[in-house]
Amino acid sequence: MTPLFLILVIVMFTMAVISFWWNKFVFIGEFLLSLSALIVVGLSALKLRHYVAQMFLNVVHAIDDEGREKIEGINCAVAVLGEKNEIIAVNKLFKERICSGESPIGANITEYLDGSDFHVIFDERGADTRRNEKWYVAFGVKSSEGALVYFIDNDEYKSNSDEYIASRPVVAIVTFDNREELERETEEGKASQITVLVEQTIVKWVASTTGFYKKIAGGRYVVVMEERYIQKFMNEKFKVLEDIREIKINERINATISIGVGHGGSTYKENELWARQALELALGRGGDQVAVKKAESYKFFGGVSKGVEKRDKVRTRVIAGTLITHIKNSSNVIIMGHRYSDLDSVGASIGMWSAVSKGLKKTAYICINRQQTLAKSLVASFEKAGMEDIFKTESETIDLMDEHTLLIIVDTHSPNFLESKAVYEAAERIVVIDHHRMMVNHIDNAVVFYHEPYASSACEMTAELIQYLSNESPSRLESEAMLSGIMLDTKNFVLRTGVRTFEAAAYLRKNGADTVEVKRLFSNSIDTYKVKYKLVSEAEIFNYCAIACAEESTPDIRIVSAQAADELLGIENVKASFVMYKTGKTVNISARSLGDLNVQVIMEALGGGGHQTMAACQMEDVSIAEARERLVSIIDDLDLNKAAAGQSNSVTK
Repeated sequence: MTPLFLILVIVMFTMAVISFWWNKFVFIGEFLLSLSALIVVGLSALKLRHYVAQMFLNVVHAIDDEGREKIEGINCAVAVLGEKNEIIAVNKLFKERICSGESPIGANITEYLDGSDFHVIFDERGADTRRNEKWYVAFGVKSSEGALVYFIDNDEYKSNSDEYIASRPVVAIVTFDNREELERETEEGKASQITVLVEQTIVKWVASTTGFYKKIAGGRYVVVMEERYIQKFMNEKFKVLEDIREIKINERINATISIGVGHGGSTYKENELWARQALELALGRGGDQVAVKKAESYKFFGGVSKGVEKRDKVRTRVIAGTLITHIKNSSNVIIMGHRYSDLDSVGASIGMWSAVSKGLKKTAYICINRQQTLAKSLVASFEKAGMEDIFKTESETIDLMDEHTLLIIVDTHSPNFLESKAVYEAAERIVVIDHHRMMVNHIDNAVVFYHEPYASSACEMTAELIQYLSNESPSRLESEAMLSGIMLDTKNFVLRTGVRTFEAAAYLRKNGADTVEVKRLFSNSIDTYKVKYKLVSEAEIFNYCAIACAEESTPDIRIVSAQAADELLGIENVKASFVMYKTGKTVNISARSLGDLNVQVIMEALGGGGHQTMAACQMEDVSIAEARERLVSIIDDLDLNKAAAGQSNSVTK
């Protein structure tokens, strides 16, 4: 019995005796309680004495002449354990190699396992542990009285294994993103100088490794290096992107490169395939970034620069020609956007419906959920004009489909965000038309994948396409539908606008689009207006980001949150805005920025996606407070003073 417990029991009995003169019932209760404590402490003391005695016997048994001779004869470090995993005996090698000459008797074996779980040592592979600058594998053998633990020296194997992994080949493909713009907008002599500077920077980057690079056609380079260097570059966030970005093409444009890296494959060929896939994804996300692929996982670095507009419409014309062939070979055409469709999604769908049905004379329908769409005013305007038959529900759409049906998906390229997954799975042939930056999980079975991340909106892309698809011009109502989509995604021609954006808008205006009527499509009720400004007024600023949380859900909460996020960007020193609201058990986040911060990367970290200046995500089974905490944690990791829009973000496919 320890002195502390003995003192406590004595105090309890003393209090019981004192209470005898005050209240006999209290005395009886305290006396019984004190007696119980004495019995418990006594039994514990007896058990401890028994264990100590047993451990002493074990130690004596372990260190008798015969036992000592047995463990000393083993040509590796060995420890004998008691019932509580304490060390009761060791051989000389254990004391010298594992304990640096000090006695480990009485210590728990877990102190020598580098944090590994005790039970792991009894598995086939044991537990790796590093002691005195050397690697060992600890293997355990159980017995009725305890256990033996063998520490096998595998330092040479481990070092060779680490060196083998570090020296594995890595393939990277580098492309000069805006080489075409450089050649078009600068004189030949200056263009050559800038190209040389870019190549010198790449050469300097490769020279810091033991690898090599080879220039191939079209401003592309193949780099082969060792795994150890790619890990170093990942830790540095691929500083080569910043070095290239310091090279100016003109006052408005900096040089940028994109890199696709494939590593961890079993062969050079597999790594090269992964590098090409990673580069395609990096370019689909807007370029000026590195995509690193290992098996099915991706990591992204960079993405600070805004996408450079491609002024050449050759690709649009080629896509239109291919699309005409597929449409003509179809029995009918179904057009579908993303879930909770907005003006851009519905506007692009209407534009494609017009080209297919009027220009190519094929039966076409638009699959839409009227209850969930955020473009109810646009749908209502078409229904009022007597064209309600073009909109079909999910079940109606599936009934119209056959093996020759062509499905055209607009304004999304992810199978997770589709208006109807059942319609997608029922389609034999699929066309994708989208402007959002490429996501890892994208539709990969499309016969035509028309993806332009520089475009302002899906409606801009549709307005260009229909000029090659049909000789029939869209009607005033159809033109207004597409113009509303452009105005929505550009925030009234403020964000992500290029020459082709205004050309598309001019084409629609020429076909009768009335900007006043388009403006009416954005009108809100007075209740919606009040909710929006309540969100704006209660927003908090954290690290240059405005965060607002809607505690109550209203019928138009999705529209309200998106508009509130837009309004918050007008506040001084706000680089991005996030509005959170709950629908059922799901927390939704609408994210916006003016381009200084890549909200796509932030939303991807939370399971969503989108564009550099407009993104969103949905989080299941979390509260608003928990979702806000996770969002703040991600924002806190970003260096917003440098507008570090492209910090590392790991995404698993």
